[in-house]
Amino acid sequence: MRAVAKLTKRSARQETGLFLLEGPQSAREVLLHRPETLVEMYATPTAMERHPDVRDAARDAGIDVQFTTEAVLDAMADTVTPQGIVAVARQSPTSIRDVFAHAPRLVAICEEVRDPGNLGTIIRAADAAGADAVILTGRTVDLYNPKVVRATTGSLFHLPVAVGVDLATAVERAHSAGLRVIAADVGGEDFLASRHVLAEPTAWLFGNEARGLDDEALAHADMALRLPIYGSAESLNLATAASVCLYESAFAQRAAS
Repeated sequence: MRAVAKLTKRSARQETGLFLLEGPQSAREVLLHRPETLVEMYATPTAMERHPDVRDAARDAGIDVQFTTEAVLDAMADTVTPQGIVAVARQSPTSIRDVFAHAPRLVAICEEVRDPGNLGTIIRAADAAGADAVILTGRTVDLYNPKVVRATTGSLFHLPVAVGVDLATAVERAHSAGLRVIAADVGGEDFLASRHVLAEPTAWLFGNEARGLDDEALAHADMALRLPIYGSAESLNLATAASVCLYESAFAQRAAS
């Protein structure tokens, strides 16, 4: 039990290659899409009665659910209320080579995204928009941070995610695969005037929540676009802006196909 609780810390995740899943939704998604990565599952009897699909999927995957109490689960989990289910899975990021092995048309590159909730939401938005992959540079928050995992609401298991990639390498691979690299940046060109380019294969580059992309990162992009602010808001949240950019690309690509 103590070993499971330690997975809330990055050092333990790096040492073991494991990560923590909390709640029925995460358990349901890993069992449905990546059951081979699941190592163990803990649950209260009440939670298993409430979520029979999770119970049945665990049985079909050969996972022996270990029953325990709410108090023990609370001690293992990162959240205050893990909803009666905690699981441990093996980390399984995708290699940068595999990301570009199948002619992707829409990719998100995250450079120094530090907020776990933002990163998880960007992965979820990329999944919803039909993106082919997400790439995290080495300066971005750990993909397997419990807050990131929760914020993806299962999308972590739906599309390839590469981690610890050098930005220059990610851009080079994108260019070699025929993708235009577009930075989302407040100093970029007007989005509406340049949105015609979005029908082409695109790798969106998203930066830090507070500082955006520095000059060195921007230099890697083929162009930069800014989303207009029509109201009085000072700016858009990074994850919100990323969602708009990814969906605009998805709309344009589908309209052109």
